Amino acid sequence: MGYRTIASPMTDGLPLPRRLYAIGAISFGTALIIIDGGVANVALPTIAHDLGVEQSAVVSIVTVYQLTLVMLMLPFAALGERIGLKRMYQLGQLVFTVATLLCFFAKSLPFLLIVRGAQAVGAAAALSLSSALLRQIYPAKQLGRGLGINSVVVTSSAAAAPTLGGLVLAVAPWPWVFASAIPFALVSLALGFALPNPEKRDEPFDVVGAVMCAAMFGLIIGGSESAVHGNSPVISAAIVALGVYIGVKFVQRERGEAKPILPIDLMARPVIALSVVGAFTAFTASMTLLISTPFRLHDLGFTAAEIGAAIAPWPLTNMIVAPLAGYLSDRIPAGILGGIGMTISIAALSLLATMPVDPSYFDVAWRMALCGSGFGIFLPPNARLIIGSASRDRAAAAGGLVSTVRLIGQTSGATLVAALLAMGVGAGSVPPIVAAALALVAGICSIARMRPSIRNPSLEETRDDVPALRQAR
Repeated sequence: MGYRTIASPMTDGLPLPRRLYAIGAISFGTALIIIDGGVANVALPTIAHDLGVEQSAVVSIVTVYQLTLVMLMLPFAALGERIGLKRMYQLGQLVFTVATLLCFFAKSLPFLLIVRGAQAVGAAAALSLSSALLRQIYPAKQLGRGLGINSVVVTSSAAAAPTLGGLVLAVAPWPWVFASAIPFALVSLALGFALPNPEKRDEPFDVVGAVMCAAMFGLIIGGSESAVHGNSPVISAAIVALGVYIGVKFVQRERGEAKPILPIDLMARPVIALSVVGAFTAFTASMTLLISTPFRLHDLGFTAAEIGAAIAPWPLTNMIVAPLAGYLSDRIPAGILGGIGMTISIAALSLLATMPVDPSYFDVAWRMALCGSGFGIFLPPNARLIIGSASRDRAAAAGGLVSTVRLIGQTSGATLVAALLAMGVGAGSVPPIVAAALALVAGICSIARMRPSIRNPSLEETRDDVPALRQAR
């Protein structure tokens, strides 16, 4: 029964075959949350019709989910370090599964929003710790490969969600759309016995700090969303200002904490700060393009099926490139890979901005494939650097930071596209140009990490995976 023993903090990955079972548990758990988070988009018109609500109101099903995720990711990462990563991860999956089953009893939009919020609570508990668990599962010299594989799971699940949702709606009522991912939960929970179980820390949890963290993100992002979709700019600005004020006080409070909820101790290191900025701008750029492109192609006369087929090369290419990039990040500095990836993305985004006036499917598809490969080269090595640069006792905080930055970037991209559409320039060449500018910032951040003063070898010598990184260099 060795699978149930508590792993030593210095253990360099799990032994085989336990490692394979643990990888399966994380992969199915990640697919569960990503699929159920994206599959709802397809069902929104049907839900609006069946519940008798406006289509603009039913979009809140997606907004509530995303906002709750952003608000709770970092607090749950900190809580998981204290009560145990494995326990917190599986508890999150159980909450998610139970909330999903409750969707069958939803007869009104308010109840469905409550259930959707409960789903996001469970998703935040699991997603905030998945990267930290991967750090425990894989040997240090294979961490990049593991993050690349996880990136493929995320990308393929996001790509499969709309198709799965459409298939379910064709044969069953909309509550079954949410239930379609439950088999993934059952498999993940069954394989959960193999997950690493590092010792929990007997430390008090900063409840006030957790509330301030959630309020900061909730008010700033919620206020920004209302500024685009609402009718009162003054109220929206006041909400954002209140969020900023709470954020300033929160950061001041966190400076006095040894292991803060908001990992300012990690972001104080230039190499991690640059990686965080690069990740944020890269995710914002990718979401800006992915959301705006359907509007542009629709105006150019593409049908819905043609639009989906034209965008599909992005995730398909990403699925091939991401694991390769993760594998290379164990051997090549992330700064070099990131610079190459963003150079490819900038070129592809420029080509998308200057497409022919009447583009064919092929004109769009090969540009999307090129762009997806660029982001696929950049993101796994960037995440590997953030997680690998943190000590093992801060791995959960680093993983929560990676997931939070991804969500904030994606939400910012969606808000940016909404603003561009409101200004009348969101369905043309402007979004890919804006995305190219953001990709340029990500590329600059990546290359800047190559400077010896940024890498700071004296800090790297304190890390437990230094031998692997020295070998990689």
